Amino acid sequence: MSVAAHHLDETLLALADPTRRAILERLSAGEARVTELAEPFHISLAAVSKHIRILERARLVRRRVAGREHLLTFARDPLDELAHWMSTQRAAWTARLDAIDALLKAEDATASKRSGAAKHSKPSSKRRSR
Repeated sequence: MSVAAHHLDETLLALADPTRRAILERLSAGEARVTELAEPFHISLAAVSKHIRILERARLVRRRVAGREHLLTFARDPLDELAHWMSTQRAAWTARLDAIDALLKAEDATASKRSGAAKHSKPSSKRRSR
């Protein structure tokens, strides 16, 4: 697995949890202490710390230590990388689906022409009366 793929996996894993997304949302407003981040959640400080470690591993959060305080900030680069990957994938799949659509339309047009030609070339079943 490439480093880029590993980073994408870590980012997606980090974003998969609503608690981690809420932490990121709070950090998008500015730097915060770990204890401040933990306040709105009804989970232990240790559980919040685990969530923060996952966010750090995904490079979505940076930690700065000032004395005894641990201050966290939001880092958007992994989200930009993920958005770029998603955009690239979307473009590739759109091109593939457009090609399939064009083939199906061409096939329908060919089938329609064949059925039209077959109607005109059928011998008449009515006999002429003398």
